[in-house]
Amino acid sequence: MDFSTLSPTLQTILAPILLETYAPPPTEGVNPVLSSARQLGDALEEERLSLADVTALIRTLRDSAFLRRARRLHRYVGGADADTTAKRLAAVSRRVIASLPVPSPEAFQAAVSPVRFAAVFTAHPTFAVSNAVYTALAECASHAVLPDTAPFFETHRREEHPTLEEEFTLATQAIIRARDAIDQLAESLLDTARQQWPEAWMSITPRPVIATSWVGYDTDGRTDIGWWDTLRLRLRMKLFQLERLEAQIAASGVSAPALVERLQNAITCVQAQITATPTSADADSVARFADALVNHHATALLSADDLADDLQAALDAAPPEARLPLAVARAGFMAHGLALAHTHVRLNATQIHNFVRQKLAIPDDPGNPAHRRAQLNRLNDALESVTPVPVDFGALMSDPSTAGRLMMTVAQITKHIDAQTPVRFLIAETETGYTLLAALWAARYFGVADKVEISPLFETEEALAHGDRIVEEALRSPTWRAYVQRTGRISFQFGYSDSGRYVGQLAATYLIERLRLRIHDLLVRWNLQNVTVIFFDTHGESIGRGAHPFRMAGRLSYLSPRHVRAEFAKTGIACREETAFQGGDGYLLFGTPHLAGATLATIAENLFNPLPQEGDPVYEQPVFSADFFSSISEGMQALVEDPGYAALLGAFGPALIDRTGSRPPARESAEAATRTRLTHPSQLRAIPNNAILQQLGWCANTLQGLGAAARRHPETFEIFNSSSPRFHRALDFARHALACSDDRVLQCVINLLDPGYWLDRATAEPTAPRRAVFLALMHDLEKLNLSADLRTMFRRIQADHLALREAWEDVPHGSPHNRALHAIRIALIERIWMLACRIPFFMPRGGFNRDVMMQQILCLEIPAVLQEMVHIFPSGTAASNLDFYEPRGPREESIYGREHREIFIPMQQMFELLREISVGITHDIGAFG
Repeated sequence: MDFSTLSPTLQTILAPILLETYAPPPTEGVNPVLSSARQLGDALEEERLSLADVTALIRTLRDSAFLRRARRLHRYVGGADADTTAKRLAAVSRRVIASLPVPSPEAFQAAVSPVRFAAVFTAHPTFAVSNAVYTALAECASHAVLPDTAPFFETHRREEHPTLEEEFTLATQAIIRARDAIDQLAESLLDTARQQWPEAWMSITPRPVIATSWVGYDTDGRTDIGWWDTLRLRLRMKLFQLERLEAQIAASGVSAPALVERLQNAITCVQAQITATPTSADADSVARFADALVNHHATALLSADDLADDLQAALDAAPPEARLPLAVARAGFMAHGLALAHTHVRLNATQIHNFVRQKLAIPDDPGNPAHRRAQLNRLNDALESVTPVPVDFGALMSDPSTAGRLMMTVAQITKHIDAQTPVRFLIAETETGYTLLAALWAARYFGVADKVEISPLFETEEALAHGDRIVEEALRSPTWRAYVQRTGRISFQFGYSDSGRYVGQLAATYLIERLRLRIHDLLVRWNLQNVTVIFFDTHGESIGRGAHPFRMAGRLSYLSPRHVRAEFAKTGIACREETAFQGGDGYLLFGTPHLAGATLATIAENLFNPLPQEGDPVYEQPVFSADFFSSISEGMQALVEDPGYAALLGAFGPALIDRTGSRPPARESAEAATRTRLTHPSQLRAIPNNAILQQLGWCANTLQGLGAAARRHPETFEIFNSSSPRFHRALDFARHALACSDDRVLQCVINLLDPGYWLDRATAEPTAPRRAVFLALMHDLEKLNLSADLRTMFRRIQADHLALREAWEDVPHGSPHNRALHAIRIALIERIWMLACRIPFFMPRGGFNRDVMMQQILCLEIPAVLQEMVHIFPSGTAASNLDFYEPRGPREESIYGREHREIFIPMQQMFELLREISVGITHDIGAFG
């Protein structure tokens, strides 16, 4: 952004924050962010600036942040040039052959056929901007020379939050581009093999990377996805896969009439099944659907292997020029089965417990340690004697339990849609081995134990600290061990957003790495070295959600550290990594074919690069590491329990962000709390929690506790920061968080909510009308009773931050553009509040009175208030000039026209600008949440 293009008034107002060098907030003196906000507000009130001027400024800052985000995205994947990507993939392919002790087609197949990595596409609510803006962002990032001017959009916000159907569509588009990139990798591998073994390469079917999705199948925390929705969307994924193969065969030029006929018949059949899918549990509709699904297995296909012989025959008969594209198509089809991407379903541990308690009459709480051993013994006995029951759609319709319905839905998928590809069964908030055994009992009860990959999600502090105990409780069960041996896999999921917001992002990652190593030791102890371990990291794209902020290569190394990979390699335990790409933000990495190719090339390089051999002092001095990250955890946990922290998150933070997904932003049990006063951060979901922190100017979930940790060992901190790749990569999160944070912005927020701040302004105000407004705001803020807790909490944050700056000399500082956006928003919030004081007296209406109105306005619940104002102060109807056959009377267009023109409309406009600023800040940070 060119500072000189601003008007002289704006240059004068914004100079202190756009041009200054950083200085901590003085104990006595002026906070430059607050000073600029005050001057901006005065200029608006005195009409030296118009709202149109401010709107143009916000758009300029937003577009500047958009361009910086596009440049970061371009750098993140190592550039997006197609030729460069092809060379990177070719280098990977050559490296695979070079790494073989004795190069042969069989050895090459053994190296590239096991799945080593899965890209998991989720619908976590990070669809923070409009689809058109996401498209433009991806296109800008894909240019070899990035543009200097952002494409024009009046607003970057969504018109409304996305529906499940829209999320599914966007996920599918990203998955298709991911599949195309996976095909590029397969083509490079096969082409290299063809050059090396021209007579034997066609027997090779590479599948080192696959795509996976839980969009439409994740029922954790939501009640709006019926089993019929899951089945319909799963059938659509099957249809897309069949249509993809048909198109690839046609593009290859191969003549394979038998194969094409089977494919076309299957496509027609699956289309009919989708059409027949019910939209509710209506018995007649479900019966018709059952007929379409159950009685047409042969036509619809039940396994990718159903086409294996036909594909091989087509490949054998193909002309030389068609063999490579057909082999690539076969590899992608066989790797993904009868779906565009593999399937993940998910629910909560409590739902599993409720189902098993009802079926086995186990009354005790699984979380109670006093009863745990007895419960585990009882469940083990039940596992040995369980008799599977048949599953039909009548049973699915009648089961009242969420877990029962989901497990039966999985049974119907494996019986009638794809009988070959396993379904991942993710269980959120797993804190005891009982949960895993209970899930296995349910799977055996419904006859799908060998078709599901039961995976605990470790996300709470308890689970991360004691996850090895949870795993060992399950491994003590002979039935669980037999299940693992039989399926050949054991799966684990790690949650970065929830764990990060409770124990701090850096500490959470340390706990996750430690838990990975403990899982390794458990597998060795229980003689399970022959199973494949799946580690699925459900981080997001932002600093607050666990994805490395600077490079995709750094992200992969951060999530799967060299040290951990080396430990697994020593004992010969195969390890598959899975990484989440969440919502609109995550889909950007596959937003264009060029970006998808570069992303996939980075993944392939990470998979097949040899592990570096150099040591890392962070592992050589484990006492320091444990103490350092424990200090962060203690600091963050203390902040989470601080009443002021909940007050900060709940005051007006939720109003600053648009809803960015189809899942509700508040946890179901806490809906009432979010409508009144937030009493604990757990009442919010992780993504809104993290997004609010970003919008308030302080990424506490990444920074809190770091100062105390660094102060305990300042010299070791500096040594590790410069000599340990692992430690330095962790601190990259703090670097980016500090570049997007400013304690003076947070101080402004605290001031706004402090009655004393408004009293001071009233004391210094020479004019009676403004003094009355300031005093009115003071009295209304006193009713919120937030100030004391907020001030205490701010001192906690500020003390830790000062400790960090003392220990870390070259610590980054917040960006001026980010600071300017915050200052403008502070000014607009003040203007909204001051305008609210001009609303005329009105009689209470259905429990809505002036006190309620002001409390809502102070929490920036502006749309709800304005909706009430329309009824209390109606704007009237347009006057008519028709002849009504009497002497013409006066035409009153609106008795409350002035209130709407001077108060309500400006309040609405300024509120919209508040949320446009939020989008600009999201661009500046690089992601939402």
